[in-house]
Amino acid sequence: MSGREDGPRTPASVAGIASAVRGRRRRAVDVVAEALERIGRADPALCAFLEVWGEEALRRADEVDTRVAAGERLPLAGVPVAVKGRHGLRAAEPLLAAGGVAVGATSVPGPGTPWQTWGLGAHGRTVNPWRADRTPGGSSAGAAVAVAAGLVPLATGSDGAGSVRIPAAWCGTVGLKVTNGRLPSADRTGLAALGVLTRTASDAAAWWRVVSGRPIADEAPAPLPVSACWSPGLGFAAPDPEPVALARTAADRLVDTGVVRLVRPSSPPRLLDPAPAWLALRTPGADPTEAHRVRAENDRRLNDLFARADLLLTPTAPTAPHGHDGPGEVYSTALTWAFNLSGHPALSFPAGFGADGCPAGLQLVAPRGREDLLLAVAAEAERRGGAPTG
Repeated sequence: MSGREDGPRTPASVAGIASAVRGRRRRAVDVVAEALERIGRADPALCAFLEVWGEEALRRADEVDTRVAAGERLPLAGVPVAVKGRHGLRAAEPLLAAGGVAVGATSVPGPGTPWQTWGLGAHGRTVNPWRADRTPGGSSAGAAVAVAAGLVPLATGSDGAGSVRIPAAWCGTVGLKVTNGRLPSADRTGLAALGVLTRTASDAAAWWRVVSGRPIADEAPAPLPVSACWSPGLGFAAPDPEPVALARTAADRLVDTGVVRLVRPSSPPRLLDPAPAWLALRTPGADPTEAHRVRAENDRRLNDLFARADLLLTPTAPTAPHGHDGPGEVYSTALTWAFNLSGHPALSFPAGFGADGCPAGLQLVAPRGREDLLLAVAAEAERRGGAPTG
């Protein structure tokens, strides 16, 4: 696929599939069979999957139909789910218990894969569904591609430096990283958090309701418009002009639709560059003293910011998607990994398309524990027409 005319198509929503299966207007077996057919047709070119679990998925879908017939009210009844990597089923267990059906394991960087290429599927290098000569981002590469290409409506991810948000931005999907430590993670450093990639914020909210066990309806809705502070580079990064312009235009759409009210602090948001701290915490045997200092100072500055605004808005990635030979010394994580260090929840929201025909993202960051705010703002933006269309 390449260019906007031939780009990804919109599949049925999570809520639409689950409602149809629960109402017995559709069978989970048929929904999953259609997803497997889409994967079989498209994946040789996209290389989004490491493994496809066709026989097992159909068996699980049949079990979902049996559970529905027995009267179970399954919130994700029959929803095809892609899981990140071969070891992603454990993180997906709540989704499967809720009636989701795992159809396969998505690509991640493979042995000998340069970090810039981000994904290695069963058929080869994972490609961006908008332009095959560009990377989809990563490391949740196949997850973003599977959702953006309409193969599945929902894919699990994990985010240690931007691994959900960057591919979401570069493939034109919604990508949510939850508050670090709020859901179980095997990462010894505490920098990685679970996340999800979907076509819409409403679909991401369906995932959040299941994995958190706390319906968003139980949260007090934020009065609109919510206050937000805009920062193109967080005080230390130097992103390219185009992703900044696209993200700022997306932020202005949120203002124009009445979802967000921009506030202008007396001094712009300015964080310490998290790169040395992040790398030190990831390096066995490194002295963490300086990392702890950077984390504490950035926490102080973010606390001050969130005392004055409900959200922080930035571009998601500092560049457009690069080619498979890599961007050289540019870190695509420049604007995302600060919030792995601090632990704040963050969401990448589609921000339109660059001159190369590839998507870009607007990053929304909220106070710790406020995933509900991110999802509510993004869903309301979609409802009011604040999201760009492909």
